[in-house]
Amino acid sequence: MNHDKIALVTGAGSGIGRACALGLLAEGWTVALVGRRADALQATADAAGDAASEAAPRAVVMPCDVSREAEVADAFATIQARFGRLDLLFNNAGTGLAATTPDAVSGEDWRRAVDVNLNGAFYCLSQAFKLMKEQQPMGGRIINNGSISAHAPRPGSIAYTATKHAISGLTKTAALDGRPWDIAVGQIDIGNAASEMTARMVDGVLQADGGVKPEPRMDLQAVVDTFMAMVRLPLTANVLSVTVMATKMPFVGRG
Repeated sequence: MNHDKIALVTGAGSGIGRACALGLLAEGWTVALVGRRADALQATADAAGDAASEAAPRAVVMPCDVSREAEVADAFATIQARFGRLDLLFNNAGTGLAATTPDAVSGEDWRRAVDVNLNGAFYCLSQAFKLMKEQQPMGGRIINNGSISAHAPRPGSIAYTATKHAISGLTKTAALDGRPWDIAVGQIDIGNAASEMTARMVDGVLQADGGVKPEPRMDLQAVVDTFMAMVRLPLTANVLSVTVMATKMPFVGRG
């Protein structure tokens, strides 16, 4: 068990973020649950059972919009003041736009995707670096949620795909920059995990050939198991990049 280990999970109010936060809590971590909606974060905390007890809460609800730099700084200041350190950051928060061609994406919508998916991840990673460099013992682990879209686009996904490609650059550079301070940075690329975000795939989604086909999904537990395998490594080892996906989803090859 890891009762002395502190983690921060963004986008912890639903889907992958909630599932991975619960995985950490089940192994004894103290987890700061970060997201825009306090009610959704509280639902995650409640799902953790004993970890949310008032006597010794390990599931800590921290409403925060990661696209707002000042809110992120305040959240990390709270972590430092309350716990004195951070051992793990899971940069998971993300948003997408309705599928459409580039000419139909407004500047406002583009900036919203970039603000959450890329800028928000950077703000959190930057703050984590500051804390992990100063704390004793120094170091920690940062895991970025890249997505299958960090490798290949879906039709009509220019903003989401561009930001997820950028996450790969963020991960690799931070992994290099973190070496002197024992900060291990890796990326988990997830394809078709069963969650609210992928529910539409059951009925069919647009394919590269212009057709609409249903796509297989995998259980969220497969994502949690992969994530926790990364988390359990000592800081002397790092999974720089891993892809976990529904076995039969159209990704490799020609479909």
